Amino acid sequence: MNKPTDIQISTAEIHFLSSPMRVPLKFGPETVTSAVFLRVKVTVHDDKGREAIGWGETPLSVSWVWPSTLSVAVRTQRMKNFSELLAQKIVSSGLCGHPMEIGQDFIHGELAAATEQSNTIAGGDPMPYLGSLVAFSAFDIAIHDAFGRLHERDIYSCYNAEFMNRDLAAFITPEEGSGLSFRGKHPQDFLVMKAPKQLPVWHLVGGVDALEACDLTGSEPKDAHPVLLADWIQRDGLQCLKVKLRGTDAAWDYERMVRVGRIGFANGVRWLSADFNCTVQEPAYVNTIMDKLLRDEPEIYARTLYVEQPFPYDLEANQIDVRSVSARKPLFLDESAHDWEFVRLGRRLGWSGVALKTCKTQTGALLSLCWAKAHGMPLMVQDLTNPMLAMIPHVRLAAHADTIQGVECNAMQFYPDASIPEEAVHPGLYRRHDGIVDLSTLRGHGFGYRENEMRRELI
Repeated sequence: MNKPTDIQISTAEIHFLSSPMRVPLKFGPETVTSAVFLRVKVTVHDDKGREAIGWGETPLSVSWVWPSTLSVAVRTQRMKNFSELLAQKIVSSGLCGHPMEIGQDFIHGELAAATEQSNTIAGGDPMPYLGSLVAFSAFDIAIHDAFGRLHERDIYSCYNAEFMNRDLAAFITPEEGSGLSFRGKHPQDFLVMKAPKQLPVWHLVGGVDALEACDLTGSEPKDAHPVLLADWIQRDGLQCLKVKLRGTDAAWDYERMVRVGRIGFANGVRWLSADFNCTVQEPAYVNTIMDKLLRDEPEIYARTLYVEQPFPYDLEANQIDVRSVSARKPLFLDESAHDWEFVRLGRRLGWSGVALKTCKTQTGALLSLCWAKAHGMPLMVQDLTNPMLAMIPHVRLAAHADTIQGVECNAMQFYPDASIPEEAVHPGLYRRHDGIVDLSTLRGHGFGYRENEMRRELI
């Protein structure tokens, strides 16, 4: 250990939680009706023998991380098995240091080996790198949380030279010819340290969501929550709508943007975004839709703030020149932005910005943030339908990242009852009001969960 503040992982304990979805959620070609979540508890210690506990959580969203012909049940079980392997590997690794250093060293060492081991045991369709990152993200988040708790600090005050042994130059490399240097810089140099306590919130309009009464089938849930889009907008005061599209049916996608835009604007919505979920093969597909909107629906075009990940998420295998798309609208990497090196590749191909996600690890999200900001790329923070504890690092990242417009939070749409214990402590975070989420109840050390006040039993 180089600094007296360095930590090492003593134990890692995992729990699996699950929840049905009140309405289905469409991820590209798949529609899912339930979700499984990985919650991790780690214990860390320093060289003086002091200990602290930290928590991390993520959805194991296999439809998003692992496109495959394997069933959702099989992929979910494979990710659960992998999570159990990671619990052993992170302790036996013996890594020590700052959480950024532990996270980066594990990702570039043990994680690849563990993924290969897991795929060898299981055989068949291999779990992709993105699946590995998502499973590890819960451990990584927990380590960051534990570090803050051990030193009785908010974790966002710990990303600097006081606590880190390495500067950013040890993690990331600037684009050649940029004249940039990360020497002597740390993540805190790229973060908003006086973070806002309220953020504009984005609502997800799913591909199978009912927009108007004519879309109702009779199978909709009969509970206290809205179903139709206008009712969601009015109840939550929404001003930002993210529209899920098919990417394989241009006429449907165009009409969906028009319908959502018209309903939204009539009810006070100000901004839209278009999410094609990796199903588009050619830039012309997106360009045609955007050009038609510009010609026939100029207000909808003008208020479409950005386009999210139309093209296949394997960026290395699908190096598409996307400059014609980003010339029309800002084009944000999401599934493709595994880490800063993929962000660099995306920028070379013409992508405009990056949609960060904590489910790709807190460590990786911060490094991508730093690289993107240094190179003038705008940021968003997107949801993986994060409920319960997973919501808190998600919104904390958005608050410190200085996104172009708030944060996406959609767990309250798809499983609002999953977060009842957490909502009792943070009511403004798990229910959207006046178009915002409120972070003011987060406090304490680490991520400020206050989980000891939540009445949730873990099995």
